Amino acid sequence: MAAARAKARSGEARARCHRAPGPPQRPKPRRTTRRCRADTVTARRSRSSAGGRRAGSNRARSRAPRAAVFGGECARGASFKAWCVPCLVSLDTLQELCRKEKLTCKSIGITKRNLNNYEVEYLCDYKVVKGVEYYLVKWKGWPDSTNTWEPLWNLRCPQLLQQFSDDKNTYLSQGRKRKAITSKDNNKSLQPAVAEYIVQKARQRIALQRWQDYLNRRKNHKGMIFVENTVDLEGPPSDFYYINEYRPAPGITLNSEATFGCSCTNCFFEKCCPAEAGVVLAYNKNRQIKIQPGTPIYECNSRCRCGPDCPNRIVQKGTQYSLCIFRTSNGCGWGVKTLVKIKRMSFVMEYVGEVITSEEAERRGQLYDNKGITYLFDLDYESDEFTVDAARYGNVSHFVNHSCDPNLQVFSVFIDNLDTRLPRIALFSTRTIKAGEELTFDYQMKGSGELSSDSIDYSPARKRVRTQCKCGAETCRGYLN
Repeated sequence: MAAARAKARSGEARARCHRAPGPPQRPKPRRTTRRCRADTVTARRSRSSAGGRRAGSNRARSRAPRAAVFGGECARGASFKAWCVPCLVSLDTLQELCRKEKLTCKSIGITKRNLNNYEVEYLCDYKVVKGVEYYLVKWKGWPDSTNTWEPLWNLRCPQLLQQFSDDKNTYLSQGRKRKAITSKDNNKSLQPAVAEYIVQKARQRIALQRWQDYLNRRKNHKGMIFVENTVDLEGPPSDFYYINEYRPAPGITLNSEATFGCSCTNCFFEKCCPAEAGVVLAYNKNRQIKIQPGTPIYECNSRCRCGPDCPNRIVQKGTQYSLCIFRTSNGCGWGVKTLVKIKRMSFVMEYVGEVITSEEAERRGQLYDNKGITYLFDLDYESDEFTVDAARYGNVSHFVNHSCDPNLQVFSVFIDNLDTRLPRIALFSTRTIKAGEELTFDYQMKGSGELSSDSIDYSPARKRVRTQCKCGAETCRGYLN
């Protein structure tokens, strides 16, 4: 039986991963074309630097998930799932391995047709030889050992060339402040430190783009999410998982089914869900909030007979604005800014994370204090039994910074789950917010809408060590807690 399984596994691998037949052939002495993904234009690779490799006319377009790896073979176990294990290697690394070993694997987009394709991924270095400008090219899907020097006339990727120039100038401008001097003949070569910085920026740019794609795949709302970092070399957070709703910790149950719903035909004029809860409708006809902070919001739920266009369904539709996670220049790490104008009293985003008990929040709070991070938000609308921890699991609100003069206000919201111990936290604009302006809220704001009098015990940013505030507002209190 074991031999049969081994034979089946080997047959499956051979059926899916093939070694290119025969030894590699040297190309004919002709000019070949490569695709430059950044500008969707061609980049030609010189015959002298081709090194005997045969270039194809097409490039890989596969977005297939990662494949499993067995020794020198890779396979996606469609039929033999028992033999597959999760692969933690990136898709690019798997493609590099396949091309290095001249293997084809449709699962990761490497076929006989594109096995020897060359696509410019980024530019690494620069030099001038006998009056000819050369750039060191990193080829997409190929290991660094295959990088080649290409003459400028052989490249047709203006965006990558511009990024290379911008990154070089950025480093040199910073270098003058550090009294760092480039090589004596700056026009003919780059100092190693400059080239290293350019490569780091290129890799960071690729990593942030992948993270941006991941965030937009995970989100379930209309607004797009963008990521940018023009400040430093910081990449995506290594231990953050995007979620769209509360994630209950083990032992905590969230009731996601409403117990009753309205039968209104017009929720503005009839006895709707808010009236049943003893409060007023939270929104006006322009879908702007009209109640005072501290008043709960009761929206129509899954049991209500009103349709999806009901004016009392705002928070549940998610963020409608395109937002950008960006690296701040004032030492506050990542922040969030809006890319479009937001009218006053409009819903902007929901604060989500892992729902934990207050006891667990105390334990985690001590750990977070030592790291200087603040992600705990107490659900204290009526009681103080639960806390939302957005440190590891969260959405865009994870990156929203504190301000003593914020442009966002906290409101408690009830939709399907009517348990007053577990309100949803919604952030609404307090004034008109211009496109490009950073979004902030007060970390000391309670779910009831009041400022905490004892910030150490009741602040959503549950801290035990005073943390200096860097918001820069005229009314700054000096500390986050």
